[in-house]
Amino acid sequence: MNTTTRLAAGLPDAVHETQHAFRAALDALARPGQIRRIGAHLPGVALGGAMARLLLTLCDDETPVWWQSGDPALQSWLRFHTGATLADSPMLAGFAIMTEIGRAPALADFAVGTAAAPEFSSTLLIELPALEGGLALDWSGPGIEVMQGVRLQGLPADFWTQWQANQASFPQGVDIIFTCDEHAIGLPRTTQVGRTGGV
Repeated sequence: MNTTTRLAAGLPDAVHETQHAFRAALDALARPGQIRRIGAHLPGVALGGAMARLLLTLCDDETPVWWQSGDPALQSWLRFHTGATLADSPMLAGFAIMTEIGRAPALADFAVGTAAAPEFSSTLLIELPALEGGLALDWSGPGIEVMQGVRLQGLPADFWTQWQANQASFPQGVDIIFTCDEHAIGLPRTTQVGRTGGV
């Protein structure tokens, strides 16, 4: 992918494209485990199309962003287009952007809100090598009629143990949107995850 330039372009048709990305993100979280198309790669931005478009859509000057990569060019690009500020630590993040999940902080290191205000939690945007072809898991919970089979690639071995602890803390906890290229899958804190067949 191309290296991000300091002032890489934003969305060509900002009004319509942010509307599309926002609706797709909401739908992904409302229907966990179902793949949704966000949009194509943005020239000059060293992120997949879905990740870049979600950042331009969801972030503003009131949402501190924590970057795993610490890429100054990406940080400047997002701030130029949205006004988003930098979060000094995962715990202070409104949104967290991770492109190397194997080296990422634990889910418990991010803001999980409080019992009185669970909405003050971090939303994690995690870029993966693929949204299909990985470990077979069954997702269940609100927005899933019976069971949703999901096979995300690239997550570390202990990730789903961390997720079980996150989900058990509901209504507190983080929410996640996984991305790859143009597509995304939502994983809200209400979703329970188990091995296919109960193995």
